[in-house]
Amino acid sequence: MLGAGFINNAFPLSCRSSGGRGTIRSAVNSLHSKSNRAEVVINDSSSPAVVDRSNESIKHNIKPASSKWRHNQTLSLKIRKQILKFLDAEKDISVLKGTLKPGDIIHYVFDRDSTMNVSQNLYELLPRTSPLKGKQFPTCAIVGNSGVLLSSRCGPEIDAHSFVIRCNLAPVQEYSQDVGMKTDLVTMNPSVIQRAFEDLVNETWREKLLQRLHSLNGSILWIPAFMAKGGKERVEWVNELILKHHINVRTAYPSLRLLHAVRGYWLTNKVHIKRPTTGLLMYTLATRFCNQIYLYGFWPFPLDQNQNPVKYHYYDSLKYGYTSQASPHTMPLEFKALKTLHQQGALKLTVGECDGAT
Repeated sequence: MLGAGFINNAFPLSCRSSGGRGTIRSAVNSLHSKSNRAEVVINDSSSPAVVDRSNESIKHNIKPASSKWRHNQTLSLKIRKQILKFLDAEKDISVLKGTLKPGDIIHYVFDRDSTMNVSQNLYELLPRTSPLKGKQFPTCAIVGNSGVLLSSRCGPEIDAHSFVIRCNLAPVQEYSQDVGMKTDLVTMNPSVIQRAFEDLVNETWREKLLQRLHSLNGSILWIPAFMAKGGKERVEWVNELILKHHINVRTAYPSLRLLHAVRGYWLTNKVHIKRPTTGLLMYTLATRFCNQIYLYGFWPFPLDQNQNPVKYHYYDSLKYGYTSQASPHTMPLEFKALKTLHQQGALKLTVGECDGAT
């Protein structure tokens, strides 16, 4: 999952988890363990719920499951039905052109006292219909940005999925053996322009961003423009580049209700997140249009299951100290919830080498 700790005034969604060195020692020795602090179960009403088992982390001495992962279609459909009570990904993935006009004033989702005006460029890039209208895919991959992907050789497996979701314009070409190349939807938090492209301080960085955008080649570019103040200028820079250079992307700007609706679903199921990471958000959306969901690069710890160091991102040198106690995310808890869904067959979570790696 991508880096959790963003600059304080930037939009704080991410596609990965973060935890301290001590956390891994008491957390997950095997992805297939059968006991969790937060365990997703099916209650009497046939809807997923999460119950707290103890105040302790997962223990070392949990035995791995003996059987291979199998998809639980019944549970997946129940989860989809439950999530649809809170949001509909087909509609909430983007605000549509007919709902806004240039000059409209919008209150930021997480900074209600601050506002932005809908610019002409933003209006021009709003989709007329949902980019996922009527879509259904047999399998979907959601690719986080944790360094656990390095040496995984998951690239071919990821690219074989029907629909591939990536996070925060992470580079793929140099790492294709491990992360693949296929991209159908990619998120772009405004903070990425500052952190990965140096706020387009000169023509060199501007060209790097242009190359990355051109490489998307018809993919959905999902830009959370209405979430938090501080990113408006960066969103406008990207919108201007897309229009000026006729970049072939399908832009999407998530609805104003999406984040709170996703959080509401997980809180109802007793996963006490503060704000959902991009990874959890993408999984929640994907339940609407994906029959089977596979997660890669979701790992919240600085050591892997064999106690080897793991880079924060697979593509840079950020350290785990980059995260903050003030982070709006509760990432190890998210990971535990996703891990339990893996155990129950609702999704597949890969945190090591892919099955086909040789």
